[in-house]
Amino acid sequence: MFTGLITDIGEVLSAGDGKIQIACGYDLGEDHIGGSIACNGCCLTVTACEAGPGAFVSAFQVDVSNETLARTTLGAWAPGTKTNLERSLTPSSELGGHMVTGHVDTVARIVGREADGGSVRFEIEADDALARFIAAKGSITLNGVSLTVNEVEGARFAVNLIPHTLIQTTWGELEIRDKVNLEVDLLARYVARIMET
Repeated sequence: MFTGLITDIGEVLSAGDGKIQIACGYDLGEDHIGGSIACNGCCLTVTACEAGPGAFVSAFQVDVSNETLARTTLGAWAPGTKTNLERSLTPSSELGGHMVTGHVDTVARIVGREADGGSVRFEIEADDALARFIAAKGSITLNGVSLTVNEVEGARFAVNLIPHTLIQTTWGELEIRDKVNLEVDLLARYVARIMET
C-alpha cells in the first residue's frame, strides 16, 4: 500500500525485455529486493539493486509483465524518462494522502492545463467506464500522486496542483496530450460494488 505522497523522482536507465532499471535517491541494498516501489503509481517489485550512477544514490531493477505494459504508460518508457517514486507504507508511515494500491486502472489523457491563481489546473479525460468512480472532492491517484478532484463532467474531471507538488513530482513537466496512469479511489470502488448487489 501507498499514500500517493511522492518521495523521490527517479530516472529510467534502461527499459526492454520486460525489465526496467531506474536510478533514484533512495539508499537501497540487497535487503530491499522483493520490496515494492510505486513508479508513476504502478506497484512494482524490486528484483535487483546496485549503486546509482552520477548523483543518484541507487539503481533498482523491476520486472514488468505484458499486462502492466498494456495498461499503463510504462510501455513507452525509455532511458531518460522521469518517474514519480514512493516506497511502500510501513506501520509508522504518515498517511497524508489516501490509501493507494498501486494497481493502475487505466491510462488517462491530459486535455487541459492552465494557471489558476497560485496553482495549475489540469483537466483529465478518463475512460467512460471509470466515470462512476470519480467524484468531486473525492480522491484520485494520477501518476502516483494523491490528488483531490475539483469537478467532474462525464468522464472528464479537473485537479489543481500547488507549486510544491509541481516541483516535487514530474507534474511540472506534463502538458496537454500527455498520458498519465490513473487509479480510482479504493473506497469508491467498494461502494460502487456494494451498490450493485
